[in-house]
Amino acid sequence: MNARSTTTWIALLAAALLLPGCQPAGNQSGGEIVVGEYASLTGKEATFGISSHEGTLLAITELNAAGGLLGKKLRLQTEDTQSKAGESATVVNKLIARDGAIAILGEVASSRSLEAAPICQQAGIPMISPSSTNPKVTETGDFIFRVCFIDPFQGTVMANFARKTLKAKRVAIFTDVKSDYSKGLAKFFKEGFLKEAGYEIAVELDFNGGDKDFKAQLTAIKGAKPDAVFAPCYYTDAALICIQARQLALNVPFFGGDGWESDLLMKIGGESVEGHYFSTHYSPDADGGKGKEFVEAYKKAYNGKLPDAMAALGYDSAMILADAVKRGGSTEPQKLRAALADTQNYDAVTGRITINPSRDATKSAVILQVKDGKFKFIETITP
Repeated sequence: MNARSTTTWIALLAAALLLPGCQPAGNQSGGEIVVGEYASLTGKEATFGISSHEGTLLAITELNAAGGLLGKKLRLQTEDTQSKAGESATVVNKLIARDGAIAILGEVASSRSLEAAPICQQAGIPMISPSSTNPKVTETGDFIFRVCFIDPFQGTVMANFARKTLKAKRVAIFTDVKSDYSKGLAKFFKEGFLKEAGYEIAVELDFNGGDKDFKAQLTAIKGAKPDAVFAPCYYTDAALICIQARQLALNVPFFGGDGWESDLLMKIGGESVEGHYFSTHYSPDADGGKGKEFVEAYKKAYNGKLPDAMAALGYDSAMILADAVKRGGSTEPQKLRAALADTQNYDAVTGRITINPSRDATKSAVILQVKDGKFKFIETITP
């Protein structure tokens, strides 16, 4: 969506909130509190969106079973962005102007969070992204928050992992130029990897997300003779890249960020993704306590299905919102924003979370490896 159309939507939103019968968010006198959620429930990142939504819904269900908030039950109003550019702006305007949401939860993808964040900021409605890691998301304004780490940290984690664990001196970078997430993570990885002398980037190449043929770029990467390849992209592209790399006998470790974490990575990639690595936000094997309780509750709610990091972050986004409502004693937007900003050492499923002055979450990362068709926990890395 271009700037002009976004401005038009904001103007319509403001007018709608002033119409008789339209109730501003945060001033809900009825019997329920509406929480808005926008997620990629269909389209190419649907597994992320569905997992995040399932975690969010589980949190809302548990909160309502415990009596709700401020004496009212919660209603989760969810809209599908279809993994498409432009849809986030449309549905978030609806959630605020039509549904009167007190806050907006979403999105998984940084590009779509960047579409919606200016609308929430202009409307003065808090937005909490479960897993958008691009730093620009919260730079939008003081009503925009996240419960995940950001790409400068994730990029540094993977740079250190490449040097210390993979013992890689020369790394190739393969970036999706259509993705803000991919471009940001590639930038911060490169900066972190080159901080120490003796390390170099063998080659930097790019592709367009959704491409099917990567052989020309992979042939060039093979010719540069890297020790490893960093591919900060989403799982579908990552799987296809690994398949074609194997066909070309490009037999070096591939590694990426949290965009790799999906069962589809293994279903599509098969043996071609075996042994490769990625960083993410959570592993059920990394901790005990609250994480284990969440796993059991999730399995019970979703027919034995194991949660991934997106599910855990979706759950945490809703629970941190609920914690802020309780501490602030209000759903009024300014009070809610202030309570969110004051979140300190919250005991979340994905680890203890503190919201820093930039409204980002200070928290740990984990490294996983594809091993025998499963995600194997390798290590936890703290800030």
